[in-house]
Amino acid sequence: MNYYKAAPDTMKAMIAAEETTKSLSLPEALRELVKMRVSQINGCAFCLDMHAPAARQAGVAQQKLDVLAAWRESPVFDDRERAALVWAEALTRIEQTGAPDAAYQRLAAAFDERERVELTFVITMINAWNRFAVGFRSIHRVRTDQDAAA
Repeated sequence: MNYYKAAPDTMKAMIAAEETTKSLSLPEALRELVKMRVSQINGCAFCLDMHAPAARQAGVAQQKLDVLAAWRESPVFDDRERAALVWAEALTRIEQTGAPDAAYQRLAAAFDERERVELTFVITMINAWNRFAVGFRSIHRVRTDQDAAA
């Protein structure tokens, strides 16, 4: 289904909200890293395929993308990234976690109030996009060898 054609006004609102994420004070690399982790949790291949090149273009090292699913065991993530990933996982799995105090305390130690709101907005948006893409069975394109790095 093409949900853009099925409900254009609804999707205009989604796109407008997504456009807002591009002007946030949070670094693009951090936003893309969080989008990747949330999409991993939600099993959204369409969004992973979209955000992996965007993450690389934003300066996320390939090694970080390679080990993102096991970020807790990897030394390549800094304290802010770890706090953002903890918060992203807590909110994405909110039915299981209840957004625990420990996750929020870690977030608050690494981000000011504005950044916390912005990060929560990014997490909310990618979760919404994942639900559209997974729910409506969106399929990413298959890359050729020539554009595999894109």
